[in-house]
Amino acid sequence: MKHLSAANKYFWKYRKRLLIGAFFVIASNYFGVLAPEITGYIVNKVQQHLPGAAQVNNKTTYNSTVNFFVAWVEKLNFTQVVLVCSLTILLLALLRGLFMFMMRQTLIVMSRLIEFDMKNEVYNHYQQLDAGFYKVNRTGDLMNRISEDISRVRMYTGPAVMYFVNLVSLIAFCVVNMLRKDVYLSMMVLAPLPILAITIYFVNTLIHKKSEQVQGALSDLTTNAQESYSGIRVIKSFVQEKAMLYFFKANSETYRKNAIGLAKTEAIYFPSMTLMVGLSTLLTILIGGNMALEHPDKIGIIVEFVIYINMLSFPVTAIGSVASMVQRAAASQKRLNEFLQTTPNIQSPAPTAADTQQLNGDIAFNNVSFTYQHTGIQALKHFNLTIKEGQKILVLGRTGSGKSTMAQLLLRFFDANEGNITINGKDLRNIPLHNLRNNISYVPQDVFLFSDTVAGNISFGLPHIADMNTITHAATMAGIHQELSDLPNGYETMVGERGVTLSGGQKQRLSIARALIKQPRIMVFDDCLSAVDAKTEHLIINNLYKVMENKTAILITHRIFTVLNFDQIVIIDEGTIIEQGTHAELMALKGYYAELYQMQMSQDNAA
Repeated sequence: MKHLSAANKYFWKYRKRLLIGAFFVIASNYFGVLAPEITGYIVNKVQQHLPGAAQVNNKTTYNSTVNFFVAWVEKLNFTQVVLVCSLTILLLALLRGLFMFMMRQTLIVMSRLIEFDMKNEVYNHYQQLDAGFYKVNRTGDLMNRISEDISRVRMYTGPAVMYFVNLVSLIAFCVVNMLRKDVYLSMMVLAPLPILAITIYFVNTLIHKKSEQVQGALSDLTTNAQESYSGIRVIKSFVQEKAMLYFFKANSETYRKNAIGLAKTEAIYFPSMTLMVGLSTLLTILIGGNMALEHPDKIGIIVEFVIYINMLSFPVTAIGSVASMVQRAAASQKRLNEFLQTTPNIQSPAPTAADTQQLNGDIAFNNVSFTYQHTGIQALKHFNLTIKEGQKILVLGRTGSGKSTMAQLLLRFFDANEGNITINGKDLRNIPLHNLRNNISYVPQDVFLFSDTVAGNISFGLPHIADMNTITHAATMAGIHQELSDLPNGYETMVGERGVTLSGGQKQRLSIARALIKQPRIMVFDDCLSAVDAKTEHLIINNLYKVMENKTAILITHRIFTVLNFDQIVIIDEGTIIEQGTHAELMALKGYYAELYQMQMSQDNAA
């Protein structure tokens, strides 16, 4: 139960529902166990009125409620007693059914509320985790934990709790009544139950282990399916449908074997329960029959015991189900705790009044070094760069030189291993993440669009969907307004999952419009024009030059934009700056930049 202790806070939150639900369960069982006593009483009454029946002194001890009832009906004649007892048993059944309905309305509804809270907690925690976490954990596994694992925990917080309270209360009522009537017979008919407890103890360990294996296999299967759906165009273009089907079948087969193994283990429970209940019933009839031959006045008690044993058949059988639910939930909660107990490496300081001010754009990288933990690749080495407010910086470099890492460190997706980065002279670690990222517009290299309208995607970075004039202006500056207007529903067109209905160039420009609409003081463009043609690129660059006036802008790319006059051009190679200066200064050096510039000019002239 140590893993499931994480759910105790929800039980405390919904303690009123839990207590009221437990009361309804107990009340339902209380009215349920009154019926066998009344049945035993009426059986004795019928026996006494049979022709030739010997008159016996009925010394049966009843529940206080039944004692009151018996004292009342004893004043009636035999026919009235039978009628009243029959109606009373019917009334007790109705009351029990009513309380059973109420217990489900409280405990099962409580479990759904807990499920709602847990999913929100897990999703919110996912949102707080840093980028490094998502580099080492698969989307399918994340999805499985927030769906399947939480569903299994819900079965513990609802049905398992309900069945457990039902089990304990009903057994308690039945055993007390049985002991009150006949201790010897009670001990005999309950003797097989300890064997049941031993069986449950050994099987539970197996179920817990197999449940973890099943959930792990399901995560692999979910990840495989998610990647196949997302990458279906790549799969089809490389004619790899059969290969992907093979991988899916392999994962599916692993899941099938684990699930069947778990089902076989759980199958031990139900025959064991049925066997134990059957033995108890046989013992009741065998021992009770012999007792009835010697003491005819105990026939009513024997009837009661048979009814009690049958009443116990469901809760005793439910022991297996409850234990299975608990073990499955424990395995799932353990998996959830692994993520919920993961602390983000990127911690945001508590905001102060001074932190609400706008960041003006004075940026400094001071001897920054950074190594990706999951790969061991050192992306930046003793990197130093100073950017004044309002400057336009062009960052050039080969693939893997560290350009994108520089942008991600600026937004604190990661923290530098050595050195520090400052804005306005303040270390990034001391700036609340919300304020930092709210003051920077970032167009990533890997464009991502949501399954929303065009307008919704452009307004994504704002607290609400902007007015249409603002949206169209941002789209115009990004050079995509006309194309969006020509869509079937214009700006209300759904772009599909990951923007699948748009071309690569359209997605890049829509992402630029999303960045422009924020109108921040700092703008970072990470190779965001790689999928557009030269004419469109020229148009966008000219528009950006107008938008970036009086703003600090960093353009990361692998090609030179000759139409812009940059304050600094920085050449990065293997995580360090190898050249830095203005266009004229770098051309005079006749180094990497000059070579790249001449090569690009030759290609443009040839085109």
